[in-house]
Amino acid sequence: MGRYVIRRLLQMIPVFIGATLLIFLMVNVMGDPIAGLCGDRQCDPATATQLKKEFGLDKPVWQQYLTYMGNVFTGDFGTAFNGQPVTELMSTAFPVTIRLTVVAIVFEIVIGITLGVVTGLRRGRPVDTGVLLLTLVVISVPTFVTGLLLQLLLGVEWGWIKPSVSSDAGFGELIVPGLVLASVSLAYVTRLTRTSIAENKRSDYVRTAIAKGLPRRRVVTRHLLRNSLIPVVTFIGTDIGALMGGAIVTERIFNIHGVGFQLYQGILRQNTQTVVGFVTVLVLVFLVANLLVDLLYAVLDPRIRYA
Repeated sequence: MGRYVIRRLLQMIPVFIGATLLIFLMVNVMGDPIAGLCGDRQCDPATATQLKKEFGLDKPVWQQYLTYMGNVFTGDFGTAFNGQPVTELMSTAFPVTIRLTVVAIVFEIVIGITLGVVTGLRRGRPVDTGVLLLTLVVISVPTFVTGLLLQLLLGVEWGWIKPSVSSDAGFGELIVPGLVLASVSLAYVTRLTRTSIAENKRSDYVRTAIAKGLPRRRVVTRHLLRNSLIPVVTFIGTDIGALMGGAIVTERIFNIHGVGFQLYQGILRQNTQTVVGFVTVLVLVFLVANLLVDLLYAVLDPRIRYA
C-alpha cells in the first residue's frame, strides 16, 4: 500500500504541472487584464506599462508561469489587481465553499444512496418507477431554475429561509443552497446505486449468503451494499472538486461569497492571478480526492490489494 501511495503521489506531479500550465495559458488568452483595470477609459501607455511591470505581465508567458509556480511552492499565489493577496481571498472563500460542499455531499450520500438501495431492491415496482421519474426531472431541470424556484418559494413567499445567505454562512443557512448544489449529482448517485444494487443482487455471492440463512439486513449491508458502492464512491470522490468549482451558479443565486463567487469576479474583471490561484487549489482537490477514492476501494472490497 505504501509503495502504491508513493507511486500515485509521483504521478500527481506531472498531472498537476500539466493542468496548471493549461489553465495558465487559457486564462492569459482571455483578454488584456490591464484594460479591465482602467474601466471604460483606455489606459494611457505610461500607466499600462507601469501596471504590466508591477504585475509581471511584461514578461513572456512561459516566464510568467515559471515565476508563478515558483511562488506557489512557497505559498504565494500572487496579488489580485485590487492589491489584496490571493491567499487572503482564499482564506475567506474556501471555508464557505467547503461547508457548502460538505452539506451537498451529505445529501448525496444519505438521500442518494438510500433511494438507490430502496429502488435497487424493489426494481420494477411503483416506488422504483416514481424515483426514476423524479431523478429524471431533477437532471433535466437546470440548477439555476431549481435554485431560483426554491429561493422564491421558501425565502420570499413562505419565509422559511433567508433569500440570501449572510456573510457568516453557517451550516443552517447552507442547507437549501447545498440541496440545490447537490440536486443533479444526487439524482445521478441514486440511479448509479440503483443500477449497481440491481446487478449485484443476482450475483452468486448474494445467493450463497441467502442460502446460508444469513439475515436479509446483513446480506444487504455486509455483502450487497459494500460491493455495489465502488462505482458510487468513484462518482462522489470526483464530484467533490466539481461541486467546489461548479458552485458559481448556486453561490450567485444565494449571494454566497465562496470560491464560485471569487472565480466569477475574477473572470468578469479578467483578474488572472485570482482565477489561476483558485483553480490551482481546485486541481489539488481533484487529485487528492481521486487518490482517496482509490484507497477506499481496498476498504470496500478486500479482494482489491495494492502491491
